[in-house]
Amino acid sequence: MTAPAPILPKHAPGADTTSGTPPAASAPARARPRLRALDGLRLIAALMVAAYHYGGRDGEIAQAWGSSPADQFPTASEWFAYGCLGVQIFFVISGFVICMSGWGRPLRSFFASRASRLLPAYWAAIVLVTAVFALPVVTYAAVSPSDALVNLTMLQQPLGADRVLGVCWTLWAELRFYALFALCVVMPGATRARVVLFCAGWTLAAAITEAANEPLLDLILMPEYAPFFIGGIGIYLLHRDRRDVTAWGIVGVSWLIGQHYAVKGLWHAPNPDFFSYRSASVIIAVVTAGFAAVLLIALGYLHRADWRWLTVAGALTYPFYLVHEHLGWVTVAALHRKLGLPSYATFALTVAAMLLLAWLLHRLVEQRLTPLIRTALTRSR
Repeated sequence: MTAPAPILPKHAPGADTTSGTPPAASAPARARPRLRALDGLRLIAALMVAAYHYGGRDGEIAQAWGSSPADQFPTASEWFAYGCLGVQIFFVISGFVICMSGWGRPLRSFFASRASRLLPAYWAAIVLVTAVFALPVVTYAAVSPSDALVNLTMLQQPLGADRVLGVCWTLWAELRFYALFALCVVMPGATRARVVLFCAGWTLAAAITEAANEPLLDLILMPEYAPFFIGGIGIYLLHRDRRDVTAWGIVGVSWLIGQHYAVKGLWHAPNPDFFSYRSASVIIAVVTAGFAAVLLIALGYLHRADWRWLTVAGALTYPFYLVHEHLGWVTVAALHRKLGLPSYATFALTVAAMLLLAWLLHRLVEQRLTPLIRTALTRSR
């Protein structure tokens, strides 16, 4: 997922985007309002993922509950199982935000903005989860000290180290997307033509990779996630100019391919050995809703959702996403098995506790370290 970042478009929708030429110097740029609805959508996607981790799957969370979540939530668990699609919605949002933040920005500034947003809360979450899991009263095993240190690099997956945070696999996908976008768009300079070429080239290359079954290409081009990132980029082009027919095509093709991969990865024939059965139609509907929500925000149809608390919601999303799963296991076990609280009360209080922890991480870690890291990385030598 991408970390919450200031949503301050540098170009008004409808501006000339065909040549990539900057606006004339005589027309000073006006600060655009923050797209607070996008912040709200981030939090919705994070809560979807939390619902999946707390009630839509088996595994360690079943140990925390003392039985399968299907027993704890006989009806809701079937719907919680669709919450994993919040990740795909995050990827669409990431494509939109990264294209916007990288447009007109030099490579050093782009790198500094991403590193300063991702690293502070991530490092804090790694330290916090490792420390909690090392407590004698916690039944979950902590990773080795060596693997915990490797996790600080965000490269634990390609290096084969155990993960401290289960959700960090999405950050590995984000990092690869950032690298592709930086090399192909930011470094040579973002223009509409270059962005369109990047989207078309990545879409075709990802399809060829799928057909070739080549592990190295699959690692780099991520065919199963590419359409969501690319779709978000296409939506940003529409944010700049809703009359851009090519951008509409990029979004449409990305949606078609994206729903294919979502169904392929999540649908299976009815089988009592599986935790849940997901309908292909519902999977398609959730993916469609994610694309549609980002598109409506980009085109300005949700501009009335401009409440200030949505900015806070957006700021809490990334630290909440990082800590909610593993620390949620500990919280669920304490509230449900030790204190005897009912399932739904435990669910609600666990979400609330993770949001409170996310707020503390935002205030005490992100707000202090993010500006320092950004300044250090952008300072001229």
